[in-house]
Amino acid sequence: MEGPGQEAYEEGMRRSLDPEGYEDPGIKSSQISLGEMSRAGTASPLHAWRARAEELSPLRRYLPSRRGCYDLDGRRRAAGAPPAQASGRGGGQPVSVTDVDLEAGGSRRPLFQRETHEGYVELHELVMDSTKELCWMEASHWLKLEEDFKEDGNWGQPHLSFLTYRSLLEVRWALAKGAVLLDVAANSLPAIAHILIDQMIYEGQLKPQDSDDILRTLLLQHKHPSEAESTGTLPPAQLQRSGAGRSDTEQPLLREQQPLEMRRLGGKQSLSGASRPQLHEKIPEDAEATLVLVGCAAFLEQPTLAFVRLKAAVPLDGVLDVSLPVRFLFVVLGPDRPHISYHEIGRAVATMMSERVFRRDAYLADGRPDLVRGVEDFLEASIVLPPTESPSEQQLRRLVPLQQELLRRRYQPPERALVEDPLKDLQLNGSAPEDDDPLRRTGRPFGGLVRDIRRRYPKYLSDIKDFLSPQCLAAVIFIYFAALSPAVTFGGLLSEKTKGMMGVSELLISTCVQCALFSILSAQPLLVVGFSGPLLVFEEAFYSFCSDRGLEYIVGRVWIGFWLVLLVLVVVACEGSFLVRYLSRYTQEIFSFLISLIFIFETFSKLITIFKDHPLMKQYNEQHVGQPHMPQPNTALMSLIHMAGTFFLAFFLRKFKNSAFLPGRARRLIGDFGVPISIFIMALADFFIKDTYTQKLKVPRGLEVTNSSARGWFINPMGEKKDFPIWMMFASVVPALLVFILIFLETQITTLIVSKPERKLVKGSGFHLDLLLIVAMGGLAALLGMPWLSATTVRTITHANALTVMSKATAPGEKSQILEVKEQRISGLLVAVLIGVSILMEPILKYIPLAVLFGIFLYMGVTSLFGIQLFDRILLLLMPPKYHPDEPYVTRVKTWRMHLFTFTQIVMLVLLWVVKSTPASLALPFVLILTVPLRRFLLPRIFRDIELQCLDADDAVVTFEEVEGTDVYNEVQMPS
Repeated sequence: MEGPGQEAYEEGMRRSLDPEGYEDPGIKSSQISLGEMSRAGTASPLHAWRARAEELSPLRRYLPSRRGCYDLDGRRRAAGAPPAQASGRGGGQPVSVTDVDLEAGGSRRPLFQRETHEGYVELHELVMDSTKELCWMEASHWLKLEEDFKEDGNWGQPHLSFLTYRSLLEVRWALAKGAVLLDVAANSLPAIAHILIDQMIYEGQLKPQDSDDILRTLLLQHKHPSEAESTGTLPPAQLQRSGAGRSDTEQPLLREQQPLEMRRLGGKQSLSGASRPQLHEKIPEDAEATLVLVGCAAFLEQPTLAFVRLKAAVPLDGVLDVSLPVRFLFVVLGPDRPHISYHEIGRAVATMMSERVFRRDAYLADGRPDLVRGVEDFLEASIVLPPTESPSEQQLRRLVPLQQELLRRRYQPPERALVEDPLKDLQLNGSAPEDDDPLRRTGRPFGGLVRDIRRRYPKYLSDIKDFLSPQCLAAVIFIYFAALSPAVTFGGLLSEKTKGMMGVSELLISTCVQCALFSILSAQPLLVVGFSGPLLVFEEAFYSFCSDRGLEYIVGRVWIGFWLVLLVLVVVACEGSFLVRYLSRYTQEIFSFLISLIFIFETFSKLITIFKDHPLMKQYNEQHVGQPHMPQPNTALMSLIHMAGTFFLAFFLRKFKNSAFLPGRARRLIGDFGVPISIFIMALADFFIKDTYTQKLKVPRGLEVTNSSARGWFINPMGEKKDFPIWMMFASVVPALLVFILIFLETQITTLIVSKPERKLVKGSGFHLDLLLIVAMGGLAALLGMPWLSATTVRTITHANALTVMSKATAPGEKSQILEVKEQRISGLLVAVLIGVSILMEPILKYIPLAVLFGIFLYMGVTSLFGIQLFDRILLLLMPPKYHPDEPYVTRVKTWRMHLFTFTQIVMLVLLWVVKSTPASLALPFVLILTVPLRRFLLPRIFRDIELQCLDADDAVVTFEEVEGTDVYNEVQMPS
């Protein structure tokens, strides 16, 4: 029915839709009619528009304001510009409504800066309710993860959405052909529905005679599932034209395909109770919702998809089950076809909108091509499983590295670095990007130290202000007990090793003073300074060395302290902290494994000594009961019970922290204080057992030294009881070098761990300044007969975790993200003060049995093994290959070559143990350093680069969440 009248009517309709654009005389020369824009098989909508011409004009107020117009090929042009050539894109492309303003030359420029938000998605399906009326029923919702309403009347557990590849292709095709309206200025569902239907009619996707039926359908009541009604209990509806019988409306909507994912892939677990969990508490405050509507309409000739982005999010009353404004609307309608599942298409759309990258693309899209490109990018980051036999769980795990690589490319595109560099420059007060590396050498004497001071001290005021948070106060209490327990434990063992020359009193005072000074002056105040296992091993070796040669042990430590100060000045002047780069996991694991073995060996060695001093006998001399130097009944057995009880109780509480019992906060509280709880319980048990003697911790009163008859608070460098040999004053440089190596290793490796990018520290670290402070304070502390200290790995990581603020409003099952870290100095200072006050706790500490401290010693040795890959590979020597884990060092390295690498570490362990067991035990750090050239120069000749990357990679995961079987010890490679 083409003719002059119809052409004139088309011209009038163009004017009514967009007077500014279609008044352009140039468009009158176009010979393309609106009927040619419709799809094949779809009647031209022009004959029905005469009846609705009056309705379209008022609805224009909801459309975005614009100075340009649309060409008939779907592109916009400026007012007065000629229409595009038909050969450019083809005249059949549908029109897309956007908020793009046009400059004079036709370039696109956003009217305003769009912001993205967190997303919440609900999928509603067209069903027939119990009263035989059509309605929209919520089938699932997404808060990053999908939650389905199960057929048993409960909401299921959040799970990943498993999509069919066909549904993603259908979405891509439908979005390229469907109606797209961007930044629609509507504030109600009826207004949105009217605009959407008019656009679908205009694009030829919908016949005008069906508009009323679609409009009524879009405005149907929205319901939410309950035990009585849900998509699993209600029949899907098939929309018919007005006047069709009810029996035609109750046609099945691919019933056999709809519950596939919900029943099979969604998992068997469900939440107890029919009511929805407290979902609103998990939704971020600034979140905006997406509504996805899917249904079957028999009178449509092909599936259609309509996408609407509102100019501003608006609340739609009675639609969502949560009070969130809606920003996006998807409508998927189509005929009942055997190979199309609208449920799966709706799930695919909802899953894409719950994914943050595609949601960002939807917010920032300027037109249909941007949306289609977003779908294609989503497909590129997706993995498709071929239709083969069901893969095993181990085979599926091999997809994880591929998925991680795809996500890395999706979340961190190459251009990201160009965007972030200016931000980094601002954070570093205008410093160059290469200044971000605190280990970069400047080539000037003390250049690294000066740079550390310039980087950190300008933030000193914020280091004080950032403490004003309840989380920091809670961290002080927690870290106090975390630091006090090992201080008491190592103090008691140190007193045993040195025959009372140093003990609990000296260690507590040294920890108090050095921690306070370090918190005030350091570049990384999150480090927790304390005594550690390697230093205890050295103290024992040096005491034995001095005793065998008749030297005064406490005076020799003074000269070691003098040399320590000199050594650290030389190293800091030469910026020697960069050497920590050469300490690979190979060396760290050997040393860590050795210290763990020493902890375990010393525990049982002390227990055997108790059994020798108090052997098990049938009869005991009653006259000797109560005399500690004589064999006492039940003392050995009670010591064994104390040691084993303390170990198993502390170990159980560590596991309990990561279990599923009790609420998370209570579980973490119990687990974090596991060591002091274990000490308290076993000491309390010993207190109530009056008739059995056990050796107790020796703690002096007040500020007295442990052995006041042997020394005072000031140590004379020239000798206490006799003159100190001059040759030993100079020879002390050798043990000083050994101590320096131990402190250097622990301090710098601990700083590396706490400075990992995953922890998102923003104030930086200072390797040179912190090393100078710790070593110099330890060297001067030797003048007072107090132990030297180092940065302690486990306590430092615990301190950093306690000050890390994690996001709370996350999706169910989603990992929490770091919001900020309270980088401040006051918490460490307060912990130091509390430890100093603990010196006055002698009336309480004297009741702790030494066997309880042996149990803590055993606990530290055993738990330190769990984070060591060497320990895991030693266990693999005893396992058949089919039981080996799916780890890179197993799957990408031949088994015999993996065992060969393990064998080289075992050989070095044996060599170190032999050195430790001989009078040359002081040379232990020297032998350890030999593993560095061994790793750098010899092993590359035996193993390929890819093998060394798998076997010697620093892949320790930063631990924030309480995952079963994982805690901070899995991140630590140095025991402390």
